[in-house]
Formats: sequence, C-alpha cells, structure tokens
Amino acid sequence: MNLVMVVHGPDAFDAGDAERLIGLLSPRRVLVAGIMARTAAEESGLPVICTDERPSVVFRDLPGRSCLVNRGKTPKSGRIFGEIVAGRLPGLIHVETSSDTVYCWNRGDRELAEEIARRTGYALVYAKSDGGRRDGVRKIRGCIPGEAVFVNGIVIGTATAETVVLASENGTLRAVFGLDPKPHGFEKLLRAALPDIHAAWCKSGPVRSAPPREGERARRGGRVAVIDHCGHTLYQEIGEDVCGVLAVGDDTTAVCGHICSHSGIPVFGVVDGDTDAIVEPGFAPGSVVVEVQDGRDDDIGREIAAARDLETVLWEEWVEETLRILAGRVRIVVDRRGK
Repeated sequence: MNLVMVVHGPDAFDAGDAERLIGLLSPRRVLVAGIMARTAAEESGLPVICTDERPSVVFRDLPGRSCLVNRGKTPKSGRIFGEIVAGRLPGLIHVETSSDTVYCWNRGDRELAEEIARRTGYALVYAKSDGGRRDGVRKIRGCIPGEAVFVNGIVIGTATAETVVLASENGTLRAVFGLDPKPHGFEKLLRAALPDIHAAWCKSGPVRSAPPREGERARRGGRVAVIDHCGHTLYQEIGEDVCGVLAVGDDTTAVCGHICSHSGIPVFGVVDGDTDAIVEPGFAPGSVVVEVQDGRDDDIGREIAAARDLETVLWEEWVEETLRILAGRVRIVVDRRGK
C-alpha cells in the first residue's frame, strides 16, 4: 500500500491496535503524534518514529498516501477528533479503532479507504467536516461531565456538559458554557500569553489510562530540567545530559513522573494538593514529591529554580540539599530515595 500511518494517543498502543494494524496494513513508516502516545509507543517496542507535533501538522508535511489511527475514549469522541483534524486538511483517511470504522473525510483517498476497510474488516463511512470554526470561539466536544479539560496541556477546569465552549475576547479567555472553571488554571495558561484559541491543543479526560512501565535508572549526574506547569513540553527538555526533572504543579508532576518512569529519570515534584487525577502516577527510583504546606507550588518551584544550581549536579546530593532548604515548609508525599 506504500502507506504512512500516523498514530494518535496512547490508547491505540495500550490496546494493541497499533501492532495489529501494522501487521494488517504493512505501512512503510509509522509516525506517532502526541506526548503520552510517544511514551506508550516507546514502551511497546514497535518500530515507530516519534514526533511532538499534532496530527494535522504531521499530515501537512506528508507526501503520498497516509492515514490517521486513533482510539477515542468513546466512539463519539473518536469521530469528533477525526472531524477536527479533517477540518484542517483537504482530506483525511481516519481509522477509528474504538468503533472499528474507517472514515473517509472530505476529499480523502477513497481507494485507500476502501482497501483499509477490506483488510481490517472495519465499516467504511464517508463523512464531511468544515472544522466548525467561529471567530474567537472554540468548542471542545466529546467531553464526559466530571473530567478535566485541557488547553495547551494545562487543566482549566472540569467539564459539566458534553461540549465546552471557550471564548477569546478583550485579551483574555473565558468559559462560556459547559465548564466549571479552575481560576488558577486560566491564570497559568494566560501567564504564557493568550493562546490562539483555534490553534491551541484542547482535550478532555485522562491523558493516559494505562500505568507506566518502569525502565532502567538514567544517569545520576548531569543537568536538572525544569518543567513548570507545562508537562506537554517534557520531551523537548529531557536530553541525554539530564539526570533529573524539577516538576512544578500537581498535574505536571504526575505527567512527568509517568513519562520519566519509563525513561528511568527521577523527578523532584512540587505540588500543593490541587490534583486533577489525569494520569496514573508512577515515579522512577530516586524521585521525591513534596507538598507545600503554606502557599502555592508556583512560588516554591520558582524559588528552587532560581536558587539552586541546575547545570552540573549529582542528583541525590541535589535532592538532599533542596530538601534541607525547604525544611519546615513542605512535607514529603512520595519518597523513592534509595530505591
């Protein structure tokens, strides 16, 4: 078929879909889109190429035949995701494994869609997407009430309806409908400047449901990477010279701990108990998580990043000295020293 397969999200790997489809379709290349998808892909051991780009960006640079593979948390949310991606492209072939469906969106390659449906036994559906754009308004559809809602990797609240509506106006961002907002989340998001609401990465629900797999311990000396409320940037920071990660924020610490567990990189997490349970936690040996007793994790995290040497350290010594400096202001809630 001379096909490039683009796999989105960790569930396609965790459920075995990616491995099965690689066997059925024999793609010449498999690209992985998404942060947690990269973690799941690395754990799977499958021959893939990882990218931090979102699917629509990946497809724009692909010549020849290609398809998107996705497993939505529900068949409805899976279709919605494909519709969003297709709305940014001239055409798209979308294999949705949550419903065993091949979608041929807009002016997608019908011959390819039919061949994939034949090989997989999936239903073939021809569909149209216009992107559903309105100036200054973004709809996040397919939400399950009670689950976390993200913009650019930061939790901004909890869904109260299947559709969350956000509006960008007068230099700020506000919830219009379907969201119990988390003011501190909006504050963190806007601290990095108002995002383009149409280009922003938006999602709801857990970032991964499977537990992490622990890998071999990484180097014990080197640089400490700082991830401050931006867990989705982690892979850009953890080069071969990194011996540990300073993670600031409850959800950021959970995401960093989960990803770094497989890489064997310990995490020093600073939290304040404001977690949204977006991923099953896991921490590599040598990790420590502290909870701030008075104040916010932001302040303590910035203090550590400004006061401590981050360039050439021995991880265990760096952790002990940091704990000494913070004595009386934090309590240890996760301790994997000596593991």
